[in-house]
Amino acid sequence: MARGVRAWGCAALLILALSTMATLAPAQEAPAPAVLVADEIEVTRDRRLIARGNVEAFQGNTRVTAQAIEYNPDTGGLTITGPIILDDGAGTRILASQAELSNDLQDGLLSGARLVLNEQLQLSSVQMNRVGGRYTQLYKSAVTSCHICEGDTRPPLWQIRARRVVHDQEEGQLYFDDAQLRIRNIPVFYLPRLRLPDPTQERTTGFLFPEIRSNSLLGTGFAVPYFITLGDHRDLTLTPYLANNTKTLEFRYRQAFQRGRIILQGAFSDDQLQPNDSRGYFFGAGEFELNRDFVLQFDFEAVSDDAYLSDYSYAGKDRLDSQIQINRTRRDEFIRLSYINFKSLRDDEDEDVLPSDVIEALYERRFFPSLIGGELRLTAAAHAHERPSSVDTDANGDGVVDGRDLVRFNVDAEWLRTYQMGGLQMQTQLGLAGDVIRVSDDSVFDDGDSGLAPMAGLTLRYPMVRASAGGVRQFIEPIAQIGWIGGDGLSVPNEESTRVEFDEGNLLSLSRFPATDRRERGWAVAFGGTWARLDPDGWSASLTLGQIVRQEEQIDFSDTTGLSGTTSDFLLAGQLEFDAGLAVSGRTLFNESFDVSKAEVRGDWSNDRLNVGGSYIWINEDTDIDLDSPIGELTFDGGIKIDRFWSANVDWRYDLELGRAATAAAGLTYTNECVRVGLSINRSFADSTTIEPSTSLGLTVSLRGFAADTGEQVVTRSCGKQAK
Repeated sequence: MARGVRAWGCAALLILALSTMATLAPAQEAPAPAVLVADEIEVTRDRRLIARGNVEAFQGNTRVTAQAIEYNPDTGGLTITGPIILDDGAGTRILASQAELSNDLQDGLLSGARLVLNEQLQLSSVQMNRVGGRYTQLYKSAVTSCHICEGDTRPPLWQIRARRVVHDQEEGQLYFDDAQLRIRNIPVFYLPRLRLPDPTQERTTGFLFPEIRSNSLLGTGFAVPYFITLGDHRDLTLTPYLANNTKTLEFRYRQAFQRGRIILQGAFSDDQLQPNDSRGYFFGAGEFELNRDFVLQFDFEAVSDDAYLSDYSYAGKDRLDSQIQINRTRRDEFIRLSYINFKSLRDDEDEDVLPSDVIEALYERRFFPSLIGGELRLTAAAHAHERPSSVDTDANGDGVVDGRDLVRFNVDAEWLRTYQMGGLQMQTQLGLAGDVIRVSDDSVFDDGDSGLAPMAGLTLRYPMVRASAGGVRQFIEPIAQIGWIGGDGLSVPNEESTRVEFDEGNLLSLSRFPATDRRERGWAVAFGGTWARLDPDGWSASLTLGQIVRQEEQIDFSDTTGLSGTTSDFLLAGQLEFDAGLAVSGRTLFNESFDVSKAEVRGDWSNDRLNVGGSYIWINEDTDIDLDSPIGELTFDGGIKIDRFWSANVDWRYDLELGRAATAAAGLTYTNECVRVGLSINRSFADSTTIEPSTSLGLTVSLRGFAADTGEQVVTRSCGKQAK
């Protein structure tokens, strides 16, 4: 019976809508007719249509549900009895108790109304007007994104009370008259006029929520960001920062192009730390796709003085590097050309004697010749660096590098082929390298040197695998390599290979210097092995052990590299992983007497609520690399989800040799559906003549509902005992 009534009601309304359209002038475009369905529909003698019981009205994408709807053909209006739910299909929903609307549902008056935007922001009012389907005007309104339970008389965590609120649905803006920000119904801020974006907006011009900052050097102050949209692909953020000892303007500019993007950021300050100097910094970066698969990348960094970045906690860098680079990466080819400028912020480094300007070029190509098989690799490289000083290195007779400049050219040709002989894998390697190095402003090394370096290598592997019940697999692979590099070592200074690392990545390299300004010479044998255990349902582990024996000592390897002398230290590296979330990895170098030159260990553990990690690093003293005392350091970092709303994180670094912390930081965050509050503290224990120890406090508050959905999972407080 109900189905027949609803079908009859639709037909009656359709006839009524057609008769209404016939009264319109021919030149006017008639709106799409509204359609009603209900449990009961009545047409009175004066042609009024009354629908009662589970009423639904549709007009375009707009949908209304109510208890009763009355249509007046004389006025073309609808009288709706609630509870009413009006949904426009675009994220806007209106709830009301009574309404008088036009037949297209775009204009009218609603009583006891509540507007919900994008399922985030709620606007409650005594009375609401809709105009043209674009503007919604609310009187005596309260706005919040906090979840409000039915029958709960307690005020929300925050709300904005206003005499009038206008929502411009087309522009996605909210306009407030006589606005009050209230925390638990206590007024804390008043503005006669206020404009805020609605949740549908991704980018719009306006103020962002302020941040409270407290710094032991700068004092306590406020930072108030102002975001400016400059079209669909550009924006600018200006942030005045005022504190007891500083007046600062921060900025950030971003622009996206069809084939790239740039970002510029910086700050300008007038403070009491250096009252007679203007201070600031300027960082920029960009990336662009060029023709023929080339990519242009650049970044530049500039600062007014050595302590500025540390004083304001903008960055923890003690050396700045500005770079412009063009590169292309293809399957069998790589090209790179770059220029780098370095600037030191360390008080114990002289800028004039550091290689501040560096130019590098690299071309790599590989071929697979069918005639001889295997793989042929060709490499051409060039490097040049210059120091601002022009003083000859030997001028003072103290061996200190003052003005030395260097230019290097290298060409390498290498052929590799792998043979399989049963379970034995044999890889051969033949090559020839040419090196040319020119030195200036250094009479000790005259003009430089050049030479050829033929090379050969043979690597043997015998991998063995054993599988057992449960899917557990064990892998053992003994390895051995004999290698040779001929030619005489070049008589040039060690400018690029001053820091050498020995690890499982270069155990089987013919030369372990990080740059080609020098190469290992003579015969060498590397041997060792790898063991691994893989358990899909339990724990997994791997272990690598290796050592190198040479025909002759390489004088450019210092003691802490583990490669000095004719016999290297033992290299031991491994990792351990458990399904429960624990992972440990480590690496160490030790000699036959078990004297350790380097060691590092890193451990991490995580689950649904907790993630913690820590590391230990130790390096023995080495005067050859200006390390007069050992380096020992402990680090710890972690985060915990205290409950559904609270989370905390810590970061700590401790210097074992100095016996004190180097840096420490902690943060506490509260997040729910309507607010995000973050409290942070950072402590820097600086030991420098230009940088002072400092402590920074930060407080940020963000009211949810006035920004686009970021995709972050947000917990909504529930009205019952269970979380939503």
